[in-house]
Amino acid sequence: MRKKGTAKQGKRDAEPITDAQVLRVLSSARRPVGIDELGDVFGRGRPGRRDIMRHLRSLIAKGRVTELKNKRFGLTREMDLLSGTLWCTRGGNAFVIPDSGDEKDVFVSSRNLNHAVHGDRVTVRLDHYRGKLEGKVIRILERKSSIIIGFTKIADNMIYVIPEDFRYQTKYLVSRPRREVRDGELVVARVTAFPGEKVEPECAITRVLGDLTSVAAIGRFIEYKHSLSRRFPKHAEDEARSAVTSLTQKGRSDQRDLGFVTIDGKNARDFDDAVAIERGRSGFTLHVAIADVSHYVKTGSLLDQEAGKRGMSVYFPDRVLPMLPKTLSNGICSLNPLEERYTVTATIEFDRNGVVLGASFRPSLIRSTMRLTYEAVEKAVVENDGKTRQKIEPCLAALTDMAELAGLISCTREKRGSIDFDLPEPEVILDIKGGIRQIVRSRRLYSHRIIEEFMIAANEAVARYLEAKNVPALFRVHEPPEREKLRDFERLLQGLGIGHRKTDTSRALQDVLSTVKDTNYEFIVNRVLLRSMKQARYFSRNKGHYGLASGSYLHFTSPIRRYPDLVCHRILKAALDGRQPLYDEEQLAAMAGHLSERERLVMEAERELEDRIRILYMKDRVGDVFEGIISHVTSFGFFVELSEVFVEGLVLISSLGDDYYRFEEERFRITGRRTRKTYRVGDAVTIRVVMADVATNRLHFEVAAGAGADKKL
Repeated sequence: MRKKGTAKQGKRDAEPITDAQVLRVLSSARRPVGIDELGDVFGRGRPGRRDIMRHLRSLIAKGRVTELKNKRFGLTREMDLLSGTLWCTRGGNAFVIPDSGDEKDVFVSSRNLNHAVHGDRVTVRLDHYRGKLEGKVIRILERKSSIIIGFTKIADNMIYVIPEDFRYQTKYLVSRPRREVRDGELVVARVTAFPGEKVEPECAITRVLGDLTSVAAIGRFIEYKHSLSRRFPKHAEDEARSAVTSLTQKGRSDQRDLGFVTIDGKNARDFDDAVAIERGRSGFTLHVAIADVSHYVKTGSLLDQEAGKRGMSVYFPDRVLPMLPKTLSNGICSLNPLEERYTVTATIEFDRNGVVLGASFRPSLIRSTMRLTYEAVEKAVVENDGKTRQKIEPCLAALTDMAELAGLISCTREKRGSIDFDLPEPEVILDIKGGIRQIVRSRRLYSHRIIEEFMIAANEAVARYLEAKNVPALFRVHEPPEREKLRDFERLLQGLGIGHRKTDTSRALQDVLSTVKDTNYEFIVNRVLLRSMKQARYFSRNKGHYGLASGSYLHFTSPIRRYPDLVCHRILKAALDGRQPLYDEEQLAAMAGHLSERERLVMEAERELEDRIRILYMKDRVGDVFEGIISHVTSFGFFVELSEVFVEGLVLISSLGDDYYRFEEERFRITGRRTRKTYRVGDAVTIRVVMADVATNRLHFEVAAGAGADKKL
């Protein structure tokens, strides 16, 4: 350790300290260090403690440094400690998802939660218990939220709020109730004392939500529950408005005459991407122009901070919670037809077989010639509908070339082992008053594939370019599934009579999906395989993308609605200009952890919204009988996906009164002990709707009288 007092150190006193410097000192010390020693190293002494402590607190919040009881500070990774996000389960136990992304999730028993609740960022001490690695929470770094949603419970003249989410297994005492509330009401409450801070956790009710009887009410409930922001702070709105200026061609490639078009859903309002194509004797030239959001949202600005905090836009059936104010997202950044827009264009050369020959990138100025929908392109190019072809005649030849190129790229990707899941999404069709008219399976059109293939090609091209230049970037990584998960999948295939197949490569898995295509088992096999996969995430180093069989991949094509894409644009433009990298690996690692966590939260919110809307739709159908397919089997029952309506509900084992049933996990079925009747994944079954409770998120079925799976001998 150095001592203060040299001339060189006196000169260094004026230099600002950084988090990275503090980490280097702690690393070189090879032991926990006190604040006095750090002051000596940086030549600051007692007056500089406040500055050093500020950086230590920042590193503690990030989980990189841990403060010990003896007031010394050490590197978290060197002390058998790990920091991450707590993810609780129905049984009361939990897992910690590490911040770094390099380590596996760590199991935490309910006895070791130490007052932490679902979603908190925590530090755990790693230990071996009965031969298995477990974590024990030693510090809560950050509470997920101070807002809880729950049901009131009146007992002994006291009012409690019981969280509606089963993962929050505690109740909160309502301190100083300001209004009369009834027992069982759904409310929003602000936590005033977290678990461990008082004898009982406490809260104050801020809003009574009432019954969830409409799509709009469910949407508001989801916003509160997941702390999703509908409105932007005034400073962000002001910055967005001031960022809008007149457009010029200066410093940009003029691509206004290339014939760009946008192809999106019929309800889309923000258009990130436009495509154009040129066909030559040796192949195709594809131009993918992406909105240049980075021109308007400057690094570190208040608007940028708000966008980074949100991470991505959230899509509801009746509205969008955008990442950026509408002035930008629906205005100057959106590639609206016949309007000039700033973009960054990826130009990719393909040979006649759809193999990439090379790519180039440049800031550009474009004008989209037409706003097309997937449905219109499908009718014109695939179904040869005369009226539609006539309406879009100016771009019909280009669309035909795009369809051909997309098919070639798709074949090339399939040969290398890219896994092409075909899982329909629920499409909620609303009436003019916002009520639910119908819930159907969304159709996956060939026109969807055209845009999917072009966006994947552009994302890969940018990733390869940045990696070749050794520029730090925010990669999209997808690691191979665990072997145990694949063994479960193989057992499912055998149980369905599809036969044993090797599943050791992505190509082998794609072969399985091709085999079951257009069969009764297609949906089930796709769904179970998807559940067997690890979740893709953002990472500061390239690890490849298993599902796409891609050696290098990132997100570049949706900067209006995804913050990682905005970061990618900044990195790419700096590289094209020959400037120094904008972000180092440490900054990217912190960004990756936050954005992956935001993605999980948004996916959970959107999925829960869909589930509750489907339950609301079934509320008027209690007692009705439907046909369905068993999609999942558990120890407490089995889930049934209905055929007529795109809805899934649960049949509890306790409702099967004709026998005692046991769960056979390896065979994906439950079997009656006496009758030998079985209910297996993939079996057709007739059910009756017996419960549809939106507030508790429960949709229960029972096997209709005289119906059920066939008896297995």
